[in-house]
Amino acid sequence: MEYKKLGRTGLRVSELCLGTMQFGWTADEATSHSVMSAFFEAGGNFIDTANIYSSWVGEASYAGKSEEIIGRWLENRGGRHEVVLATKVRGNMWPGPNGEGLSRSHIIKACDDSLIRLKTDYIDLYQCHWADMNTPIEETLSALNDLVRVGKVRYIGASNYPAWRLMEAIATSEINGYARFDCFQPEYSLMERASFEVEAMPLCKHYGLGVINYTPLAGGFLTGKYRRDQPKPESVRADNNVKRFGDDRGWSLIDALDEIGKSHNKSVAQTALAWLLTNPTITAPILGANSIAQLSDLCGTVGYRLSIAEMSRLNDLTSYPRNGRPIWD
Repeated sequence: MEYKKLGRTGLRVSELCLGTMQFGWTADEATSHSVMSAFFEAGGNFIDTANIYSSWVGEASYAGKSEEIIGRWLENRGGRHEVVLATKVRGNMWPGPNGEGLSRSHIIKACDDSLIRLKTDYIDLYQCHWADMNTPIEETLSALNDLVRVGKVRYIGASNYPAWRLMEAIATSEINGYARFDCFQPEYSLMERASFEVEAMPLCKHYGLGVINYTPLAGGFLTGKYRRDQPKPESVRADNNVKRFGDDRGWSLIDALDEIGKSHNKSVAQTALAWLLTNPTITAPILGANSIAQLSDLCGTVGYRLSIAEMSRLNDLTSYPRNGRPIWD
């Protein structure tokens, strides 16, 4: 496993981050624990979760379940200082008008609740899950700054922010001397590029934010399980993936990933991840795995980088209007 600095900080994280949205959903607790243990045995040290995982499952799960699963694993494993643990705040966690959002009231309680579920006294990276336009950015950042100052949080970040709000947050922190967002978590893959690349990527590069992108395999479409003129795989996301990406552009990309991957003895998924790792702006793609076998395949990406010609080929196949500007400016 290779390690990178998280943005401009001195914190070093593995170049792959283990996502945990599936914990308590498509992976039970025993499987989740085995996947985390295998990830650390492979050299990984970076885990990402959120307090609302996995609230969408219904009676089979609830908000906070993923954090609880991680907390019991951390308690059994020990060595808390070896783990870089990231979680998020923003979603609806309890009844009432203050049960969600990024107000001081919500953030302070939500952080304390996450610490209890995670069975730890600090969070390495605490992220705003998405923007709250009903709360002044100064209030949000002041609350996060206080959590950093008392040691409950080490670093702060944002996810799913529009670029202008992210810039507003950076400027507000600099003006007031608050802790600053040092990490950004966008959706980003070969199939979903423009929403990050056009505005947020240059901002992250200029201001030194680490980038830990989610859905790096386009919800599973780039795993190699989806093929032109073949039945779609059995998956809770299959129908949506084929609807979103199953056109000539998507199938041509998979064909190219397959060809490039075979020349390196790598898989389609590994090559799609290598496209991300070859981009110097990306710190660590967030990977989800429902089994040790899935994790092992994804960890085969470690150290894998693409040539300029290979990058250009994949960029051309997934290009979008850029007003003549080069992809990486």
